[in-house]
Amino acid sequence: MQLHKLTADFAISAQVTVDDVKELAARGIHTLICNRPDGEATNQPSQDTIGRAAAAEGLTFHYLPTSTSEIADSTVNAFATLLQQAPTPVVAYCRSGTRAAMLWALSETGKQNLCDILKTTKKAGIDISSIRGRLSLRNADSHYQVVIVGAGSTGIATASSLKIRQPGLEIVLIDPADAHYYQPGWTMVGGGVFEAKSTVRTMASVIPSDVQWIKESVVAFDPKSNALTLENGRVVQYEQLIICPGLKLDWAAIDGLPEALGTHGVTSNYRYDLAPYTWQLVQQLDAGKALFTQPPMPIKCAGAPQKALYLSCDYWLKNKRQGKVKTHFYNAGAVLFGVADYVPALMAYMEKYAVDLMFNHKLIAVDGPNKRATFLRTHKDGSTETVVEAFDMLHVVPPQVAPDFIRTSPLVDATGWIDVDPTTLRHRSFLNIHALGDVVNTTNAKTMAAARKQAPVVATNVLVSLGLKTTRAAYNGYGSCPLTVERGKVVLAEFLYGGKLAPTFSRWILDGRKPSRLGWFLKAHILPPFYWHCMLKGREWFADTPMVEPETQP
Repeated sequence: MQLHKLTADFAISAQVTVDDVKELAARGIHTLICNRPDGEATNQPSQDTIGRAAAAEGLTFHYLPTSTSEIADSTVNAFATLLQQAPTPVVAYCRSGTRAAMLWALSETGKQNLCDILKTTKKAGIDISSIRGRLSLRNADSHYQVVIVGAGSTGIATASSLKIRQPGLEIVLIDPADAHYYQPGWTMVGGGVFEAKSTVRTMASVIPSDVQWIKESVVAFDPKSNALTLENGRVVQYEQLIICPGLKLDWAAIDGLPEALGTHGVTSNYRYDLAPYTWQLVQQLDAGKALFTQPPMPIKCAGAPQKALYLSCDYWLKNKRQGKVKTHFYNAGAVLFGVADYVPALMAYMEKYAVDLMFNHKLIAVDGPNKRATFLRTHKDGSTETVVEAFDMLHVVPPQVAPDFIRTSPLVDATGWIDVDPTTLRHRSFLNIHALGDVVNTTNAKTMAAARKQAPVVATNVLVSLGLKTTRAAYNGYGSCPLTVERGKVVLAEFLYGGKLAPTFSRWILDGRKPSRLGWFLKAHILPPFYWHCMLKGREWFADTPMVEPETQP
């Protein structure tokens, strides 16, 4: 017979026969527990039959029947007592072993973490997923009014926004990172404008002082039980959950890229440690071929791939290297920018810098040592071909997806993004969950400006869900992208859902469709301190949001 060991002294088994009892005795088993009710099948040995056979072999026998769907707490407690008091080793059995495994798992809650329990049963080949929610509840050791997953810009801004509106609210932020980054600054680092160290602070220094911080990773969500599981096995319960962990930069999706990054002229402003290397390469390149890439959408800050190109080209132009440095922009999409009103200004700079524009070219492989980049080109008829290009400098923007623990959760739509109402940012199925930032399935641009507008919307709507406010806020899809077309000038793109122009800073003082020095001043001198001292502190200037009347709330 086959036993599945869950611990050194405890194993589970499918239905035991009289002959099996003799084998168990020969294998040194001292206690046998039957978890299968009599009469489930016509050919099933009764518990009396197995009990007599066990007694004949000198085994202790216990009858503790249960059904899979109705395992009572009293049965779990009795099972736990048996395991503590019975002579070991112990074998428990039922029809397949599943009920015995469930009883063991439920009896172990509070003694070991949930992840270890699940790993043990999975290794034994037993599926106990149907009681995962119950395990979470029994194993939960923390409960909070509001739990926020992700302490990036959106998470901290939302926590601060909640505290400004409701100072006594109990909030916990969950994030494993030690450092917090001002990521929009990395374009400027790659262009030689900022120092990298100016874009980073310790996580502890930016989390609001009256908000708790759990420095751990989330591995699973159980929205039906209002619980989530951390990597260390700890289970956290919530009344309201806010999810905003940011994106996963999928470097490995491009063959050879992880090994090439930071060497052989391969760089990216999408990483803190690589942005300085971009600037180093730009200064060192006197002649040759420079390739800049943009992956398929969605990505965070859709203008960032172009920003890297513009600032590099501006340097080469001003240092009389244009023409010696041949610049190419390989875009996986079919347009330069998603909002047509800003394209003329951008195209003018592409022409100024003599950039060779290549649309419908997706980077699929990088050979760093031989300085070769391979692209998949898609033709108008849908056919494809591979194109290999040599380079002296290659700036890569990687494909971007939701983190693994989000994509495998019950919270996402068919495309792997958290499924929220685009106006209220509340989950469509689990009404005590809100999400914002880069992981939601809304159609807005994934930018810092979008997060700045979304944070007060979510904060307000969470308070409505808690019964502390009556009127919900609405998000209109606002996004902004300060496109640094040259050192000293910016095209300030601002837009709503559907690409509708939405000038805020540019309403009275400048036309965002044209490059301006005022836009550059905003990007280089105003936005960084605004981020650290306003957005992360809950000072929500220029973040007014429309309200949804109570009777129209979803």
